[in-house]
Amino acid sequence: MAIHIGRRQFIVTVSSAAAWPLVARAQQPAMPVIGFLNSETSTGYAPMAAAFRQGLSEMGFVEGRNVTIEYRWAEGHSDRLSTLAADLLRHQVALIATAGVSSSLAAKSATTTTPIVFSVAIDPVAGGLVASLGRPGGNVTGVANLGVELVQKQVEMLHEVLPTAVTITGLVNPTFAGSETESKDLQAAARKLALGMHILHASTEQDLATAFSTMVRLGAAALVVSVDSFLFSQRDQIAALAIRHKMPAIYYVREFAAAGGLMSYGPSVIEGYRQVGIYAGRILKGEKPADLPVLQSTKFELIINLSAAKVLGLDIPAGVLALADEVIE
Repeated sequence: MAIHIGRRQFIVTVSSAAAWPLVARAQQPAMPVIGFLNSETSTGYAPMAAAFRQGLSEMGFVEGRNVTIEYRWAEGHSDRLSTLAADLLRHQVALIATAGVSSSLAAKSATTTTPIVFSVAIDPVAGGLVASLGRPGGNVTGVANLGVELVQKQVEMLHEVLPTAVTITGLVNPTFAGSETESKDLQAAARKLALGMHILHASTEQDLATAFSTMVRLGAAALVVSVDSFLFSQRDQIAALAIRHKMPAIYYVREFAAAGGLMSYGPSVIEGYRQVGIYAGRILKGEKPADLPVLQSTKFELIINLSAAKVLGLDIPAGVLALADEVIE
């Protein structure tokens, strides 16, 4: 038996069928958006951003597929961080991943509800980011590299390489939240080894050139470069200045040694950012920052750049080389 459908009814039926996919798409949940806030440049922090995405992917979130990341870079201008944090919140991000103390504090000041996952190199409790490591409370948690606490070991290693050194220097950014503590730790480490210690400050590129000229004038034999995002962003210039002024130096992360610096000892920054990505993924899946304890670095690495040692005219002791996790030829 033939079934007759009127033209008007046919149009309505086809139109309704065509609309079904549109309705289905509209009912699908929106792709979550993550904010990534950093005080420096996208170029300088590209490996760390990649490690963050790696952590996210381990939790099942891939940028462009099921999550969007809004990046905000202050380009070395920390005074812009509050504005950038507010801009991310206007984009209704599901959470903000922050790099460094300044970025983390700016995000915390901007919101008490949107989750924040940080990577910092200070004690986050003393820095006012969380109530405690085990129970952070509120909307903030993350990873503490605790690089400041490694100063004693760094000075000891530098002394092993230069046992005849009498005076050394510490390069500190006075605007870094942990600078006062680190300066005291540098002085204490030097006293323990009966070394003279000069603390020099640098928070601009011009300051760096002045600091190295001062080191030479003071007759310093070696240098310890402190934890700080600005100094990290200037690692190529700092390593080059150290070589130019024949100043053996130890740094707090591998990236300095990879840039031509003599040696580094400290936590793996890459691993820290990967952990931030994992925590971000866990929060996207419904966990609360208050229930996620602050992670502390457990992976520390000694990197030695033999090319830099050769230029500086140094023979690295066999005992120190034996401890190295990586030797750059």
